[in-house]
Amino acid sequence: MYTDVIKGLVFDMDGLLFDSERVVQQSWNYAGNLLGFGNLGEHIYHTIGMNRGGREIYFREHVDADFPMERFNEVTRARYYEILKQTGIPMKPGAKELLRAAKEKGLRIALATSSSRDHAEAMLARYDLAQFFDGCVCGDMVTRSKPDPEIYEKACRLIDVPSQYAVALEDAPSGVRSAAAAGMRVIVVPDLVEPSEEILALAWKRCDSLTDVIGMI
Repeated sequence: MYTDVIKGLVFDMDGLLFDSERVVQQSWNYAGNLLGFGNLGEHIYHTIGMNRGGREIYFREHVDADFPMERFNEVTRARYYEILKQTGIPMKPGAKELLRAAKEKGLRIALATSSSRDHAEAMLARYDLAQFFDGCVCGDMVTRSKPDPEIYEKACRLIDVPSQYAVALEDAPSGVRSAAAAGMRVIVVPDLVEPSEEILALAWKRCDSLTDVIGMI
């Protein structure tokens, strides 16, 4: 059971720190059409929070048994970074301010993202956020993707904060389930998917933006 004391924050990344899920959706549509599968962007609603392995299983079950996942990943990645270079990807309101406030309070801070390590590190470096994090656990560093609690359990161990003293910040249902199963308090800040009553029951708080979280820490 968690306590009233907060010693650490663990952040999701896509859809939470960055308004990136919509760009991923565009990239999936682009790659799907290029590879002859049509628009695939709608599938993002069913795969938010999954790592590469989880997405591959999903696409082979719901799109095509022989879906060319490796080629799809290559095309979507190239398209994503093309959009990033051309227009940038907005940081979510309050993201940097919350990270700065948490650091000033001496809280330990980790990232727990289903994205690959190279992508996560590139995004944090590009937006000058790496300085705030004491550790990162990425999708290619775990064997089981969200909603399994593995990634949040590892993140808490990495920053040496027991789960009952840590708060997770998530936008996606699978992430809320993952953090809650790890024994953490969860603040849900919805992005593409509005949380159901089931998800809200698992969450500690629901906020409209990261700005609203600053006063809670």
